[in-house]
Amino acid sequence: MKAQQQSLLFLHSAVLLFGGTALFSKLIGLPALDITVYRTGVAAIVLFILLTMQKKKIKLASTKDYGIAVLLGVVVGIHWVTYFAGMQMAGVTIGIIAFFTYPVITVFLEPALNRSNSKSRPQVKDIVIASIVLIGIFLLIPEINLGNQVTLGIVTGIISAFFFALRNILHKNYFSHYSGPHTMLYQTLVAFLMLGLFIEVPIAQVTNRDWSLILLVGIVFTAMPHALFASSLRHLSATTAGLISCLQPLYGSVLAFLLLSERANMLTIIGGTLVVSAALFETWSVSRGR
Repeated sequence: MKAQQQSLLFLHSAVLLFGGTALFSKLIGLPALDITVYRTGVAAIVLFILLTMQKKKIKLASTKDYGIAVLLGVVVGIHWVTYFAGMQMAGVTIGIIAFFTYPVITVFLEPALNRSNSKSRPQVKDIVIASIVLIGIFLLIPEINLGNQVTLGIVTGIISAFFFALRNILHKNYFSHYSGPHTMLYQTLVAFLMLGLFIEVPIAQVTNRDWSLILLVGIVFTAMPHALFASSLRHLSATTAGLISCLQPLYGSVLAFLLLSERANMLTIIGGTLVVSAALFETWSVSRGR
């Protein structure tokens, strides 16, 4: 198998596993915050072992980088809690679609954080794409009432998308000189330490079944896909990685249908198509230099 073909296999495997992560919001009988705490704890241990076995440096280069690592960990912790909470309230399919507003959010958020870069300012087409996303999200909403669990789940999913976009921008600007597993080690560790103060279900009360699922999501659906994703970038462009990543809602929806019997109605399919198509276009557009 050629190096590029192997990288494509790694990339699709990573995206499939990322899509499957959402299923655990329904499979694990714990609150979203507790799932995040135990998941990040397991992932941090696995990533530490992985880096040690590869004889990679664990320490960061400077004191400033430790501060950035803490900030990234806090942001990613909030992202993961809201991600799982959104899935628990709205369902996996709708939750993933709501989360995939993040490419469009990124287009508007990045200029706000990089005011000196006028080239990155949103253009007319970005406003049009954002409008399409809003229409897609509107089709998903059963009623404009936060008392409705699905509506609240969609809002929570969009909040998760905001923090994911923020994490990506901060990582790109201040932490991209570290490998994927290295940076995820610190992010998962910080998220674990931060959120561990608020868990509702202590370790001793977690069932054996839930522990099995936590180990599965922490090792196979967190540590492994990040390692695969990082490895795939050795022989693939960021453009290819970004475009293929847009398959995540499709993979997640198919898995939710097969394993959770979640069925999407026509409005969800239309709304999801609009949101994912917009994400796909924005990813392609930005990667092509706008």
